[in-house]
Amino acid sequence: MRDLGVGFGYLVKGQKWVAKHGRWFGFGLLPGLVTLVLYVGALVGIGYGADDLAAWATPFADDWTSPWLDVLRGTLTALVFVFGLFLAVITFTAVTLLVGQPFYESLSEAVDRDEGGEVPESGLPLWRELWISARDSLRILLRVAFYGVLLFACGFIPVVGQTVVPVVGFCVSGFFLTEELTSVALQRRGVEFKERLSLLRGRRTAVLGFGVPLTLAFLVPFVAVFLMPGAVAGATLMARDLRGETSDEDRDEDRDGASPENERHDGNLPPSGGDQGVHHLPH
Repeated sequence: MRDLGVGFGYLVKGQKWVAKHGRWFGFGLLPGLVTLVLYVGALVGIGYGADDLAAWATPFADDWTSPWLDVLRGTLTALVFVFGLFLAVITFTAVTLLVGQPFYESLSEAVDRDEGGEVPESGLPLWRELWISARDSLRILLRVAFYGVLLFACGFIPVVGQTVVPVVGFCVSGFFLTEELTSVALQRRGVEFKERLSLLRGRRTAVLGFGVPLTLAFLVPFVAVFLMPGAVAGATLMARDLRGETSDEDRDEDRDGASPENERHDGNLPPSGGDQGVHHLPH
């Protein structure tokens, strides 16, 4: 359960980072605003057409008496909209990252630079980075579609479909949302798609602590746009953790916390006692 808090902590740290670096926050808003307009239009279309789709998919129920006809088609209409919303939450990040690739990659580099140490660069031309991002996003979308269809079918199971299925759906959304966001930093480090999934599965609880609250927040209109810059910053911090990288602050704490005995063991201090003046020949 500790890792759950660690993952959420990275989400909070990312939002704090962009709050202190207002220029990056402003740049990060632009791709999200463009994508939001497209998605709002798509969801409005689904909302208007979901009932017609439900009627088309259930011709066998035309002769049913009320209330069973209304219950069936009302439930199906709600599931169609929820499924569309589920896909929107997942694909919103992918499309926004694709639209804002140069913005978010620069933001991620700024976070790495601020944390200290090496600032990895992919060294690839922009078109190549866009191709890799689009290809990996399609891989994620196929996996999400598989889980979405499975969960959509399970939604018809009494009780389970109204309780367990939504929880599992948010966990699936949170996992793949985190994969999309951490890919900005991990792709610069040359980490391939399968290795990224392996890293995330190794810290699944932390990933859910980061991704599930973000998924829930993304359900609120316009919130996704304002959280995206901080989400990319927080995902970069998480990527550093997954790769075992440390910040300047962590290294300073390690040096301050080093005991004299440990430093003697490491050869940084002379051994205690009266034989400081004894010189040992190298073997």
